[in-house]
Amino acid sequence: MSSLSLAVRDSSTMLRRNLLHARRYPSLTLNLLLTPIMLLLLFVYIFGDVMSAGIGGGGPDRSQYIAYLVPGLLLMTIGSTTIGTAVSVSNDMTEGIIARFRTMAIHRPAVLVGHVVGSVLQCVASVVLVGAVAVAIGFRSTDATALEWLAAFGLLVLFALALTWIAVGMGLISPNAEAASNNAMPLIFLPLISSAFTPVDSMPGWFQPIAEYQPFTPAIETLRGLLLGTEIGHNGWLAIAWCLGLAVLGYFWSTARFNRDPK
Repeated sequence: MSSLSLAVRDSSTMLRRNLLHARRYPSLTLNLLLTPIMLLLLFVYIFGDVMSAGIGGGGPDRSQYIAYLVPGLLLMTIGSTTIGTAVSVSNDMTEGIIARFRTMAIHRPAVLVGHVVGSVLQCVASVVLVGAVAVAIGFRSTDATALEWLAAFGLLVLFALALTWIAVGMGLISPNAEAASNNAMPLIFLPLISSAFTPVDSMPGWFQPIAEYQPFTPAIETLRGLLLGTEIGHNGWLAIAWCLGLAVLGYFWSTARFNRDPK
């Protein structure tokens, strides 16, 4: 077999291993998935009327706030799901299985590729589930064309890939699963201080740069533009730049850390 065929075979084996782990131990994924679903229900049914009146400048209309909220919650779902990746990688590093893999004749990067591809697939499944809940409570995107839906899906996958590589790096540097979960918490915290719940221009002036100059806000605004027809402006290019930059950074960080000889 060629080196490429061996790499594909070993990566596929590692992908099956990670998917089997996710199926046999679903509690972590479900716990992380409940966070965006609970926030969606909380903000829609508890704060929806008030928030829609404040954002729209008119009377309370919960459907307006559902439309505003869902794109941010979809990206927050990706951040929540990738925390499980950091924990899974940390478990592999601390429980001895990686040491065993190092002695076997397998394609070395296949271990990380299995984690990354498995995490991206879980992110897509989680986004579909949260999106289904959003549709069930009233979210609609009737003006989006098939091309815009495809672009939105591509952005979500690219964002999931970028955050997954960062999460893998966080898992590799963590001494245990608890530390990995704590290290990856910014992946949930950053959406809370973005434009996911309120417009950036409604925030205090000193806080606006914090919300604006981070990866979630341009991605959220781009997703809103694709699904709801709002103005995208320069946010599309910023979102792609953030995704590519984080993916490259996470890849080189993770592979360098993984290839480091154990002490």
